[in-house]
Amino acid sequence: MHPCQVPNGETIDLNTIPTRDEQIFPVSKSEGKDLLDEMLEEIDELQTRLYAENKNRILVVFQAMDTGGKDGTIRKVFAPMDPQGIRVASFKKPNERELSHDYLWRIHKHVPANGETVIFNRSHYEDIVAVRVRNIYPEERWSKRYEHIVNFEKMLADEGTTLIKIFLHISKDEQKERLQARLDESAKNWKFNPADLEDRALWSKFMQAYSDVISTTNTAQNPWHVVPADSKWYRNLIVASIVIDTLKSLNMKYPPVDFDPASVKID
Repeated sequence: MHPCQVPNGETIDLNTIPTRDEQIFPVSKSEGKDLLDEMLEEIDELQTRLYAENKNRILVVFQAMDTGGKDGTIRKVFAPMDPQGIRVASFKKPNERELSHDYLWRIHKHVPANGETVIFNRSHYEDIVAVRVRNIYPEERWSKRYEHIVNFEKMLADEGTTLIKIFLHISKDEQKERLQARLDESAKNWKFNPADLEDRALWSKFMQAYSDVISTTNTAQNPWHVVPADSKWYRNLIVASIVIDTLKSLNMKYPPVDFDPASVKID
C-alpha cells in the first residue's frame, strides 16, 4: 500500500495529517528533479502500453482547496503522456443545463474509454463538499450523495475503470502565500479570484467536509490518497509514484501481432 493511501475503514481528520512530509523520498530538491525525470519516462512508457493494449481505463480524480496545486500537478506529472490517449475534464460551477439533470450527468459523460486516461480537475466530490459548506442544499439532500458516489465508482471499477483518487493537502499558511503571489506577480493576477477569500474564511468547514467525504467514500476498491502538497516538487514525486504503482499493477502488455516482423522487407 502506498504511504499516502488512506487505509480502508479508517476515519481521518485532515487537521492531523501533515501538509509537508519529505520522508517518503529522502532526496534533496535537485535529486528530486532527476528522480522525477526518470519517473516521467516510466509513466510515458506505461501509458503507451495502456493506449496500445486498449483494454484498461484510468480515471484520476484531483481534489484540493483553492491553490492546492491541481493545475501544476497535472502539467508536471502528466506532460509526457501521448495527447491521443489523455484528456483533462475540469468541473466548475454547474451551468443551467447541467443543473437541469442529476448531478452525476455532467460527470459520467467524461469518464475514460478503453486505453484512455482522463484527469478530473475537481469532480463529483464538489457536489458534496461545496454544496455542504456553502449551504446550497440541505443535509438531507447532500448526505445521500456519499452512497451514490460510492456506488457510481464501484460501477466504473467493475466495468474496467481504475480510479486514482488524490487529495492535495496544503496548509492554510501555504494557501496564503500562494494567493499573495497571485496578487504580487502581474503574470499571475488573472489567477486570483476574490471569491477564493470567501472560501478561505470557511477553511475549517472545508477541512471537516473533506475529512468526512474522504473517510466515507474511501473503499478497498477505490481508495483515496492524501498527498502532502505544501512542497510542489515533492508533491509531484509522490503523485508520479502513485500513478506508476497503479499502472504497473495492471500488468499491461503490448498487443501481439499476427505477422513475423523479421520477415517484412521495406524497399
